[in-house]
Amino acid sequence: MARDLLICMFWLLVICGCESGSDCCSQPVTAIKTSIGITGNPTDVQTTTTGGFVLMGGGADVDQAFRWMIEKSGGGDFLIIRASGSTGYNDYVNGLGRVHSVETLLIDSREEAQLQETGDRIREAEAVFIAGGDQANYVNFWTNTAVSAALDYLINEKKVPLGGTSAGCAILSDYAFDARNGTVISAEALANPYVSQVSLSKSFIQISLLKNVIADQHYTQRNREGRHVAFLARLNRDFGVSAPLGIGVDERTAVCLESNGEMIVVGEGKVYFLRSMGPPEVCAPSSSLHWDLASKAVRVHAVQGSESGSPAFNINQWPTTAGVFWSVTQGVLNK
Repeated sequence: MARDLLICMFWLLVICGCESGSDCCSQPVTAIKTSIGITGNPTDVQTTTTGGFVLMGGGADVDQAFRWMIEKSGGGDFLIIRASGSTGYNDYVNGLGRVHSVETLLIDSREEAQLQETGDRIREAEAVFIAGGDQANYVNFWTNTAVSAALDYLINEKKVPLGGTSAGCAILSDYAFDARNGTVISAEALANPYVSQVSLSKSFIQISLLKNVIADQHYTQRNREGRHVAFLARLNRDFGVSAPLGIGVDERTAVCLESNGEMIVVGEGKVYFLRSMGPPEVCAPSSSLHWDLASKAVRVHAVQGSESGSPAFNINQWPTTAGVFWSVTQGVLNK
């Protein structure tokens, strides 16, 4: 055993080009086909983890949210998964706190998502973050694969922190705007909630705390409030969700969701929590959305983020008072 350990250490020194006493293996080490780089120790480690979820709104990343995940990881192996892009998160996350390693997997085909070694590497992680990109790729490549099975294991059995930003956030909610037909702006979705670009589906990632929720990102920066309301209307009409819920996250902002349902909002912007108050009056193909309910169609609570984290509410008990109301009159959002 000791001899094997010495041999392993020798080869790590050779691979990394390290000298004795140096910070070994800060250079990328490709161990499996989908790995495109690792910073830190490439061996597996097991730490005590605590479950939790981060929904990040895109744009600049939120340091506080990553530190929250690092703490819950117990300083273990932090894994980034994506379908495009490079290893930019490795050094960034490694510099935010004590982690054993930060590794990026580029999983950009169903074939790679089905690899047993890909699933095994995800299962070894103590924290997983899904990068931004195109959520259609995540849905098309990762649904019903070793990747989705491994994420389910991490959520429900190993209980590690899981997060995502932009497209990575979109697939964390119970239902997702999957962007399979491209993106859509609010005016288009409100004018016709059944325009082909409004493509919604049940997410392949199932988090019980986010049941009946659909998330949206880059929220006020890209005026996505209207399309988000249209998404809620479609969940009611087409998916049989009697009281659909929404979480809209601004850029440079994130929701940190504890396993017991408590939430804080970190970062510079706001998070908008939407709760439908009844079914829309008109939600049909080739018709403008009409969802008024006496100007009280959707109750909205906005929580301003902060560096230390602003308390929101327990997601198991959505507020039934306070907040403001949004409604839609013949395709026009009233706030």
